[in-house]
Formats: sequence, structure tokens, C-alpha cells
Amino acid sequence: MGKKRVATTENKKAEGAKSGAEVKVNSKKRVDSGILYVQSTYNNTMVLLTDKKGNAIMASSAGALGFKGAKKGTPFAAAKVGETLGEKAANLGVKEIEVVVKGVGSGRESAIRGFISKGINITSIKDETPVPHNGPKPKKPRRV
Repeated sequence: MGKKRVATTENKKAEGAKSGAEVKVNSKKRVDSGILYVQSTYNNTMVLLTDKKGNAIMASSAGALGFKGAKKGTPFAAAKVGETLGEKAANLGVKEIEVVVKGVGSGRESAIRGFISKGINITSIKDETPVPHNGPKPKKPRRV
């Protein structure tokens, strides 16, 4: 069966008095500024908030909010993603962000607008959309 354990409650009042005076500490760290990465494709919009060092704090996407199919790539879905992440970031104490945009989808601008609607300042916007320099050799024409 196993050993029986005896619970002792000797100094419960003394410990309780100490814990009442202590201040609760949030497990999440407070962040003043960060970097917002917006990746917008034709099919989805993904937003990631990091601190200045690049450590991820929180992320969201149109698919994670419940949008399905072709609706994930719409500007409305991207704005909702920006708003939800903006609310969470405001609770963490974020005051200003830098924005890095990647991709050619329709949700690029609306995700940023949704994020700043929660009262967070933008210091800079950078576009890092990858551009092909020539790409791989194309396929040979099909012979029928």
C-alpha cells in the first residue's frame, strides 16, 4: 500500500501573517518597448511581438482567432489579430514598438492599424519582404 503520511500544522498562523504582508509578483515580465513582426501572405496574417533582444513574448494569427479558408487572408482578419495582440501588449505595459513587415498579403497595413488602436506608439516601420534576384532555372517546356 505505501507509507501513511502525517500532516502537521504547527506554525500555520505565523506563516499566514507573513504572507499577508507580501506583495504579489506577476509571473509575466513587464516590457517597455518591443518589436512587432507582421508576416502577411495571401492566405494568412501572422503577428509576433518580441522584446528588443528578439525573444518572443506573444504571437497570434488569423487562423488562431477562428477565421477559416479564404477569410484568413482578408484585411478584416488581420485587423482583429492586431487588436487582440495590442490588448495583450498593453496589459504587459508596452509603450512603443518597432514594426517589421514581411510579405505581400492584404493584411499588412490593417494589422498595424489594429495594433496601434490600443494606444501604443510606433517608432519605425521596416519592410523586409524577400525579393527574388533571379530565382532558380525554370522548368523545361512540356512535350506532348
